[in-house]
Amino acid sequence: MTIVDTSVWIDYLDGRANIHTEWLDQRIGTLQVGLTDLILCEVLQGIRDEVVFHRTQKELLQFELLSSGGEALAVKSAVNYRTLRSRGHTVRKTIDCLIATVCMERRHSLLHRDRDFDAFEQYLGLQVIHPRRCSNQARLRRGIPVCARRGIRFGND
Repeated sequence: MTIVDTSVWIDYLDGRANIHTEWLDQRIGTLQVGLTDLILCEVLQGIRDEVVFHRTQKELLQFELLSSGGEALAVKSAVNYRTLRSRGHTVRKTIDCLIATVCMERRHSLLHRDRDFDAFEQYLGLQVIHPRRCSNQARLRRGIPVCARRGIRFGND
């Protein structure tokens, strides 16, 4: 399964075309896509409009939702943080440490646009999706992502 990070979901839901949203849009119906409860929280907390909040929640809950809590995961996440810090890489957000640890522990890949995950990939073996732009400069179907076509927009637009 591929876990899609907040950094990609925000762009995707807001209709921003980039190599990450294009990759997601091309595979969303054929690849097993998921998110963690913390990613769900991060995406939803940025939405100001109540109707859009509920619509986005419903849309995202169609994907597999993984729990990112519990003692064992918290301890493993702290160990990962300390390991990276000892190698000179301080992760800026605890949530990113938990997301990366969930992916590594459950052997899921991660699609992201956040440099905090780079050290997890380089030193701890996090499997990361690295989309490449198609040679024909493929665009999102009909110019906007599936979720945006359904009327879901991030923020207060």
